[in-house]
Amino acid sequence: MAEANTRRRARGGGGAARRAERTAVRIETAKYIERNIPNFEVLNEEALEIIETNAETILAEVGVNFVDNPAALKRWKDAGADVDGERVRIPRGLARQLIKTAPSEFTQHARNPEKSVVIGGRNLVLAPVYGPPFVRDAQGGRRYATMDDFNKFVKLAYMSKWLHHSGGTVCEPTDVPVNKRHLDMLMAHMTLSDKPFMGSVTDPSRAQDSVEMCEILFGKEFVQENTVMTSLTNINSPMTFDDVMMGALEVYAKNNQACIISPFIVGGAMAPVSIAGTLTQVLAEVLAGVAYSQIIRPGAPAIFGAFVSSIDMNSGAPTFGTPEASMVTYGAGQLARRLGLPFRSAGSFCGSKLPDAQAAYETANSLNMGLMAGVNFMLHSCGWLEGGLVADFEKFVMDADQLGVLHGLAKGVAYDENAQAMDAIREVGPGGHYLGCAHTQANFKDAFWKSEVLDYKPFETWEDEGGRDTRQLATSRVEHLLANYQQPQLDPELNAALNEYVAEKKASMPDAFT
Repeated sequence: MAEANTRRRARGGGGAARRAERTAVRIETAKYIERNIPNFEVLNEEALEIIETNAETILAEVGVNFVDNPAALKRWKDAGADVDGERVRIPRGLARQLIKTAPSEFTQHARNPEKSVVIGGRNLVLAPVYGPPFVRDAQGGRRYATMDDFNKFVKLAYMSKWLHHSGGTVCEPTDVPVNKRHLDMLMAHMTLSDKPFMGSVTDPSRAQDSVEMCEILFGKEFVQENTVMTSLTNINSPMTFDDVMMGALEVYAKNNQACIISPFIVGGAMAPVSIAGTLTQVLAEVLAGVAYSQIIRPGAPAIFGAFVSSIDMNSGAPTFGTPEASMVTYGAGQLARRLGLPFRSAGSFCGSKLPDAQAAYETANSLNMGLMAGVNFMLHSCGWLEGGLVADFEKFVMDADQLGVLHGLAKGVAYDENAQAMDAIREVGPGGHYLGCAHTQANFKDAFWKSEVLDYKPFETWEDEGGRDTRQLATSRVEHLLANYQQPQLDPELNAALNEYVAEKKASMPDAFT
């Protein structure tokens, strides 16, 4: 037995070094995805023209509501729209004319220039889950989110190789007053990570705070001339633009910061049950929203958003990973490209209560659909659970790991001299194997995507190590990443200035939890 063990050690020369290399923590961020594969398109020219014509009809004849926003109504009237009370009817062609000033792609700068991202074109930027009031992990179960949870998610996003973006409200920290939590969330993104991040949209004043904190971090002139934040502007579908979201949009557009104009669609509830009808409404709402951003500031970056789910007609709950939602997303991507706008959609969507097989199926369907649909900015790309009510720690790292698959698929098929592998085929010949040939030795480290979570060991090894399922493996991954987190450096003067700003803002108002 001792002799056999000696032989195994000899055969595995360098095994300890390889194990050390695998377990060493490397804080590495992959560059945003640049697709080398075609987009999947489901609509022919006739269908696209019908949807575009019908969307213009909705804007001109049905109109959209701008609620509690007299200034917006005046801006629309001055731009040539027909304003009747809070209803805005936009003549055919006017919205399309206005959106021509919106850029087809733009750079969002990170405080670490190496991690800046280009949104638009054939690129795909991946950002984590956004907005859940609850969190879940294997130890504590489902509970209201806290600021400590929020900080942990920001750290996990920073440590995750395949995530390009820190996101925004990764979870809603309910232990901090509503009117002050945006300050703490922004501080976390700015200090615990050096990836790009999102600003607050829950009140126009909080959007302004976001801009002012960025002016401290990046410099006032830089912020006015460059985009350093994205923000999520949800439309209250059907066809209603409220004063809170529009107020935040006005702040961001005025300051040259990016707005994702995103209808919030649950098919059969907030839009028609048909795919073509939903796409028509989505297009009309996006046209109105992007056009309004350009009225505020021509050239302000705007993103065509489409958050779409179907509905379970028995329970009324939203469903995810379904073919109907995929078809809407594919079609919306075509419409966005025809308008020359960056496209936001998809994510790690699922309706499951746990990171189980249902979650895996629905998430895989949703992520792959997003890649194929030509999405440029994918919010919710990891951590989403229970229809978006929960940010799950284990699922966060499981999803973040799988985002590496999207990077691999997006590369397409190489056919250069190395990829042709003719020397390897000649070297091995009939009946041989490629394990030891020169081509394999030169390429094996980078030839295949490697999971940091999933288990591919033989059964005996897996059993000896405790027979852990994927969730248990993910728990270990969460613990490993958080234990080895290393905070990126930030100029002490900038850090002090940010802390002073936050302290003064908090002191200027009483706590409010509603």
